[in-house]
Amino acid sequence: MQLELIMSSGFSVFRVAISFVIMCISYMPTIDSLPELSPQKYFSTLQPGKASLAYFCQADSPRTSVFLEELNEAVRPLQDYGISVAKVNCVKEETSRYCGKEKDFMKAYLFKGNILLREFPTDTLFDVNAIVAHVLFALLFNEVKYITNLEDLQNIENALKGKANIVFSYVKAIGIPEHRAVMEAAFVYGTTYQFVLTTEIALLESIGSEDVEYAHLYFFHCKLVLDLTQQCRRTLMEQPLTTLNIHLFIKRMKAPLLTEVAEDPQQVSTVHLQLGLPLVFIVSQQATYEADRRTAEWVAWRLLGKAGVLLLLRDSLEVNIPQHANVVFKRAEKGVPVEFLVLHDVDLIISHVENNMHIEEIQEDEDDDVEGPDIDTQDDEVAESVYRDRKRKLPLELTVELTEESFNATVMASDNMVLFYVDWQAVSMAFLQSYIDVAIKLKGTSTMLLTRINCADWSDVCTKQNVTEFPFVKMYKKGKNPVSYTGMLGTEDLLKFIQLNRISYPVNITSIQEAEEYLSGELYKDLISYSSISILGLFSPTMTTAKEDFSEAGNYLKGYVITGIYSEEDVLLLSNKYAATLPALLLARHTEGKIESIPLASTHAQDVVQIITDALLETFPEITVENLPSYFRLQKPLLMLFSDGSVNPQYKNSILILVKQKYLDSFIPCWLNLKNTPVGRGILQAYFDPLPPLPLLVLVNLHSGGQVFVFPSDQAITEENLVLWLKKLEAGLENPITILPAQEWKPPLPAYDFLSMMDAATSQHATKKLPKCMKETDVQENDKEQHEDKSAVRKEPIETLRIKHWNRSNWFKEAEKSFKCDKEL
Repeated sequence: MQLELIMSSGFSVFRVAISFVIMCISYMPTIDSLPELSPQKYFSTLQPGKASLAYFCQADSPRTSVFLEELNEAVRPLQDYGISVAKVNCVKEETSRYCGKEKDFMKAYLFKGNILLREFPTDTLFDVNAIVAHVLFALLFNEVKYITNLEDLQNIENALKGKANIVFSYVKAIGIPEHRAVMEAAFVYGTTYQFVLTTEIALLESIGSEDVEYAHLYFFHCKLVLDLTQQCRRTLMEQPLTTLNIHLFIKRMKAPLLTEVAEDPQQVSTVHLQLGLPLVFIVSQQATYEADRRTAEWVAWRLLGKAGVLLLLRDSLEVNIPQHANVVFKRAEKGVPVEFLVLHDVDLIISHVENNMHIEEIQEDEDDDVEGPDIDTQDDEVAESVYRDRKRKLPLELTVELTEESFNATVMASDNMVLFYVDWQAVSMAFLQSYIDVAIKLKGTSTMLLTRINCADWSDVCTKQNVTEFPFVKMYKKGKNPVSYTGMLGTEDLLKFIQLNRISYPVNITSIQEAEEYLSGELYKDLISYSSISILGLFSPTMTTAKEDFSEAGNYLKGYVITGIYSEEDVLLLSNKYAATLPALLLARHTEGKIESIPLASTHAQDVVQIITDALLETFPEITVENLPSYFRLQKPLLMLFSDGSVNPQYKNSILILVKQKYLDSFIPCWLNLKNTPVGRGILQAYFDPLPPLPLLVLVNLHSGGQVFVFPSDQAITEENLVLWLKKLEAGLENPITILPAQEWKPPLPAYDFLSMMDAATSQHATKKLPKCMKETDVQENDKEQHEDKSAVRKEPIETLRIKHWNRSNWFKEAEKSFKCDKEL
């Protein structure tokens, strides 16, 4: 199962990670690492005819780290094509041309044997897609012809008429994912078809494409053309340019155009069915055979790539076909009866097929919500969301675009929220939409200035602000430390963060009356919609250290929960009223009208953060993608009630009673609404075959063994029945319905394993010792440190497409490791 990024509101990235973080959390994929060799050792490994990509650099050069991360990601895909990759560490005494001047270290070199084929500036190899695309493009120079004008295309077309077919593609730029997909297809089919590539929009327009904004791929049927004055037929691939889609498209183009059959249509099976295409039978008889065949050929060309077309000879059939029927339609799904139709117009036949294809595509989309993406394709759902919203014009004027010259002056002049992003990265561009949505909601109501800076253009600024992961948001307030936003990448969560930062935390409460107003929600009632829980720390006036620690914790929690502090002489009146022994926390749940007291056994700031984080957890929560990690980190089995809608009040009461009686302390009782979290249906399908009726209570022991137990469906969910069932489980008298070995739940492709990326980023962050944390550079110092030659600023992406660990609970968990990392500007 894969963990995929989910963003709330308009940025629905992170498409349902719940499938289970739980089931793949312990999995760490084995990825081939980048070998490091000396120049002498590297050149001794080169083999005749074998391609190798090498990057020569000084071993201690910090400027190469970003590129090396991407190069490391490219090791495995390039090895799949028989291309080795290596990092070559130069030494000062090395005299090789590849270890010469510093400018030579800004290039990668492609060899075939010991012959140098191509030099690549590293700024063109900005990510793994670009690396793979450029290397394959260089190696396939005979199989892929790059053209810039219509005359070149016509010359190639004329030269191949009667000989071979052409795969013509247009991509917006060299090195993007669509270019990589075309190159990977060319690697497989380049000896069979002539691949032609262009990046010129004018050329795409000249061949008649109406929508020239996005990548296109055409199949030119030139092999069938015997008359050199005749133009090759062209078939457009209507799906997005991914490796799998191109592969299927070419397979469909290879299928027979028209086949004659004289057997029961229900029993006919062709390659079209194997490729997921329906079949259209044109019913013919001897008297009208020639006209029917011409009609069938015309229909076949119109439906090429959409359906298989067959000429069904009625006179030779042993099976009866209704006399009125002239078309038979057979779906690709097994077991579905054929349809006998009366369609006397070619356009009606085409419409029938296309209308049914539309229905099938909708059904496939719905199935995707349940089963997740096809494991054979590496589609990026973040990029998909950007593509889906591509025609949405963003009001960028609601945010201020910053540059190297304007950054410091702007952030010092007013309160600023700054989005650090890179315009070539799908995650950044998707989050930019949510960021603009926040600007729209705040328009005319907030003094906070929303700004943005493109780190692909102004890398030095982002580096000085200690930003190396994108997208990243920081809040700058005059005279205060910058605050990093670490919540979910969505409109509502970011808006909450901004609104809750309107006041300073923890709030200093000065009287009993004010404390009561604070606890009742009246004091900051305009903020209650963003945080339904408020925390009040109670301390005696002499508890100086404890108050300082709580203040530090409250400062770290700002933007996520409202915190206040009360330490006046009469604090005992408040502590006695709520039965709280000092030092203590009062937790006010405004939606429930409850106030709880929590003793502070430890007052260290990181412990207070953890106590508050734990206190925010609900007793019987509805599990969502956003809150799952908060509960999962407790390392307890999940006692989860799956429901197709709101939870049954009777079941909820039974579970809450057992929680109150401490029967469920060893578990995390929770429920999942399949209507709110559709991936839950896919989870159940992994447990059951077929899917049982709902509601359904399941115990998933994910942290040890992976056993899945199900509460008997013939029993009511009552306190008594639950207790008896849990006792049987404890005694080993119940058998699991399935066991989830970690290796079976690993992501299908390395790029899907966002969880391991997150964990790696987290562990890397956690291992940093406080004295070594990078400091935020003082703005005034920044002014002095501007490069004298501003034209030398590299206009290149400076960081790998790294997925941030945008989970608040884990951020809290790491707070103790990083309390001092954000310094004052």
